[in-house]
Amino acid sequence: MKKVILSAVIIAATVFASCKNEGKKETNTNKTEVSKEVATTEISFGVRGNCGMCKSTIEKAANNVEGVATADWDVDKKKIAVSFDESKTNEMAIHKAIAASGYDTEKAIGDLDAYDNLPGCCKYDHTMEMNQ
Repeated sequence: MKKVILSAVIIAATVFASCKNEGKKETNTNKTEVSKEVATTEISFGVRGNCGMCKSTIEKAANNVEGVATADWDVDKKKIAVSFDESKTNEMAIHKAIAASGYDTEKAIGDLDAYDNLPGCCKYDHTMEMNQ
């Protein structure tokens, strides 16, 4: 009698376990993943500066703008290339952020107090050509 009851319990447990696993499989197959592709805009514009320290400060200022994905300032060309999400920011916000760090751009004049606090090697000529 004990063997019959034990067999019934094992069969019942097996049936319930298989039903539970089948339910999980159905739930997993019904999940849909939605991927969002972010459209990025790429721009480049001139920024005055002199050296590697300028590069670091200019890129950091641009990268701190929400929505900016990448920023790369070319020391020789005095030009920055920026890619950003237009739904989160715009070109002028990037110009203003760089200007707030003390650097002139094609569309914004650098903050003079920030410029005065730049290291000596970063004090650029305000008439220098940019976007060369």
